[in-house]
Amino acid sequence: MPCSCSHWWHAPIYVTISVILAIVAISTPSSSPPPNPQTTPSPIQHELSSNASSALRNSGFHFMAALLQISPELILSPDSSQTTFFAIRDETISNLSLPPHLLKDLLKFHTSPSKLTFQDLLNKPKNTCLQTLLQEKNLAVTQVDRKQMILEINGVLVSNPEIFSQGPYTVHGVLAPFSPINLNLGSDHFIQSSNCGSIESRTGVSWNRVLSTLSSNGFVSFAIGLNSVLNNGVHRKQLILMDSVTIFAPAELSYVASSPSPLLEKIVMVHLVPGRWSYKQLLAASSSSPATPLPTLVPDVDLQITKVNSSTTEKNEDTLCVNGVEITAPDVLCSDGFIIHRISRPIAIPKLLHPRVRPMSG
Repeated sequence: MPCSCSHWWHAPIYVTISVILAIVAISTPSSSPPPNPQTTPSPIQHELSSNASSALRNSGFHFMAALLQISPELILSPDSSQTTFFAIRDETISNLSLPPHLLKDLLKFHTSPSKLTFQDLLNKPKNTCLQTLLQEKNLAVTQVDRKQMILEINGVLVSNPEIFSQGPYTVHGVLAPFSPINLNLGSDHFIQSSNCGSIESRTGVSWNRVLSTLSSNGFVSFAIGLNSVLNNGVHRKQLILMDSVTIFAPAELSYVASSPSPLLEKIVMVHLVPGRWSYKQLLAASSSSPATPLPTLVPDVDLQITKVNSSTTEKNEDTLCVNGVEITAPDVLCSDGFIIHRISRPIAIPKLLHPRVRPMSG
């Protein structure tokens, strides 16, 4: 007799259990030291974690409920007398393919070492920083509507406020992870911290959003290069002071693997222009006499926009080139603080790739 399809939903549960067991395995040392009476959960703590697990399960958060029941120390930190945990919905977290140690980091990023009721969060001003258990990575209150009782953290809606609130623990449900998950940026950067309270958060450019937008739309290698620029303290100060930016992004940036870091950073910065230049504005710049140069973030390196006769765009628009490189998809990604144009290949600047060497005197 063929198997019934009525239990198709069991498959994610089996995957969930496998992940949970893997987490438990890596979180348990091979030779465990004798339990410390001060860190051993008390009967009250055990009861609270059981109650929180039941509340999560009743609200449809089965993954987090099982995790809390099997290994509560991963969520309810024993190092803190108070904890707020933001539980991710099952349908979202079941689609994440993360190694167990990175999943643990994701859980820490969704845990705050203080008790925050929903009213506490609603009373916080926009752009307030919320500390997490993941070192040096914070959350930010990004939208607050007290009348409508709407709250967003890192742009993610708190969909199920106060699933559980008892003693030192509070649990809220959220629609999605608080950070785009991008393993291409490496294990140290796959979670992007909020820039709450910083200069960057008060300007028009959200570089974390730029990185996630590039990565999720096929510009992975360019995003890796841009992340290298952001990790350079000198360049970062320059970037966070920008009100807006135009990015000419190639789908492939082969220099990522082959170029030393300083050269890679300059190559990436050649593709960044201060200001938000739309297709129409670029078209106007190409038609002006003389043509309007676009300054890049590399000193003394400007870009020239030119118009070619033949059009290859689907909308039958005039085709533009930047330093001879075709803009294949103008205005492909737009936001308040940035605009991205797809280009056919990286922009080559000979004096960057092949700097002149003064000949030695005989």
